Amino acid sequence: MSTMESLIGLVNRIQRACTVLGDHGGGDSSFSSLWEALPSVAVVGGQSSGKSSVLESFVGRDFLPRGSGIVTRRPLVLQLHKTEDGSQEYAEFLHLPKRQFSDFALVRKEIQDETDRVTGKSKMISPVPIHLSIYSPNVVNLTLIDLPGLTKVAVEGQPESIVKDIEDMVRTYVEKPNCIILAISPANQDIATSDAMKLAKEVDPNGDRTFGVLTKLDLMDKGTNALEVLEGRSYRLQRPWVGIVNRSQADINRNVDMMAARHKEREYFATSPDYSHLVSRMGSEYLAKMLSQHLESVIRARIPSIISLINKNIDELEAELDRLGRPVGVDAGAQLYTILELCRAFDKIFKEHLDGGRPGGDRIYGVFDHQLPAALKKLPFDRYLSLPNVKKVVSEADGYQPHLIAPEQGYRRLIDGALHYFRGPAEASVDAVHFVLKELVRKSISETQELKRFPSLQAELAAACYASLERFRDESRKTVIRLVDMESAYLTVDFFRKLPQEMEKGANPVAPNVDRYNEGHFRRIATNVSSYINMILDTLKNTIPKAAVHCQVKEAKHSLLNLFYTQVGKREAKQLGQMLDEDPTLMERRQKCAKRLELYKAARDEIESVSWAR
Repeated sequence: MSTMESLIGLVNRIQRACTVLGDHGGGDSSFSSLWEALPSVAVVGGQSSGKSSVLESFVGRDFLPRGSGIVTRRPLVLQLHKTEDGSQEYAEFLHLPKRQFSDFALVRKEIQDETDRVTGKSKMISPVPIHLSIYSPNVVNLTLIDLPGLTKVAVEGQPESIVKDIEDMVRTYVEKPNCIILAISPANQDIATSDAMKLAKEVDPNGDRTFGVLTKLDLMDKGTNALEVLEGRSYRLQRPWVGIVNRSQADINRNVDMMAARHKEREYFATSPDYSHLVSRMGSEYLAKMLSQHLESVIRARIPSIISLINKNIDELEAELDRLGRPVGVDAGAQLYTILELCRAFDKIFKEHLDGGRPGGDRIYGVFDHQLPAALKKLPFDRYLSLPNVKKVVSEADGYQPHLIAPEQGYRRLIDGALHYFRGPAEASVDAVHFVLKELVRKSISETQELKRFPSLQAELAAACYASLERFRDESRKTVIRLVDMESAYLTVDFFRKLPQEMEKGANPVAPNVDRYNEGHFRRIATNVSSYINMILDTLKNTIPKAAVHCQVKEAKHSLLNLFYTQVGKREAKQLGQMLDEDPTLMERRQKCAKRLELYKAARDEIESVSWAR
């Protein structure tokens, strides 16, 4: 196989792989398009410009649908493969890989049927290409993309937008720098009004990628010719114009043999008084050979950049697949292993938050260092130990008989009532720690990349963690309330024994006029109780955090997932599979990545199989 055959055949194979895997240009913009990086020849022309006749002359067979209006409604990727002389001609469609067509009338019918399968029986268009490979000794190695004919008006049954829709589709092909534009214009119309040349001029203003083709030279008015165009005087391109003589409609109707038509075309140019001096670069056979040679040279020049693009995308896609995660096994053991691995990943991040490796755990310290002291400071002890309230509580504690020496029951009631106020800040501290831990669970789940694939598992894991945290909170509440109640249950008597016994020292029991219940007496009681309460406050400021950390933080760190593990251990295989139902968006993204990676690796293998460098 020659280098030319190898290189054009290489692009053919890569293009087919692209189409099979959904890359045909203008598709998913979230991926680089390998299709768009491949050199191609796009055939552009207005309706009735002779596009179909040019392509059929390249093949030497009638195989394209004909008729009025928009006949080509999907791009046709036509791959020509030259075979040895005497070998049988046949065609293959990519969508029918096991069927060979030797009857080209059936090829035409299949193009029509396959178009209808995608667009329906309507006259709408589709950007999804049809791939047709033709193997024949009468062709040159060449790949062309036949695009819908440019039109100026919509026909019956088509929306007004069809004119723009077709132009937009054609543009997606011809505006790419790797696209060679085969612009076909009829010679019996003014070149200034050519749809093909107008579009080519917009996307390729210097004419570097454009090959101009004039069809229907034999249909020009007598006494006129197209030399102004063909010789590049009226419309200059970087490459010479090529003239074509199509079969007449009468020849088509009579099914005139295409080989005979080629011979007739050669004869026309050789004997034409207008064009005989250009005969060496006129006709469909010359155009096909010239395009084949040019396509081969462009492919050779682009191969290094294509290899670079392929390698770059393989690296990026493999990295993204690692981030998205590989597919999960279908057996229960593999699923359980996956779930446990995901739990370990989550648990590691959660502990990092608690231990300061990630932000968030410090908010628990904030509860003890700011929220608890602030709440304790706001307790209404000034009002509770006001003179009227102290007098009221002490008097009520004495009952019908006033106290003899010191109002012990009054003291106890005052202290017990004051300690009751500590319950609120104690429980609020527990709730604040619970809120922080719950938020850290939510944050840790969202930061566990591997979990993002499985919304059901995320929900179940979160629910189990929250249930565990609720249990830890309940135990913590009981513990801090118990701390408060213990202070109330047993008073530190040494504190009161050390208080100065001023009331007893200054008393004179013999003097009946001494008022033992004056304001100073109750004020001293209030001061003594306040001092004792402040001592308890200092104690609780230290013990409440200890209890919350022991019952909540420590338990969360060591046994947060125990409940979840217990639940998972009871699950059947089907239930495990349901937990690992992936987020459809991520699953679709992974599938697309995997398909695209398959495409790039296949393309790399194809390129490595061809000796393309001289």
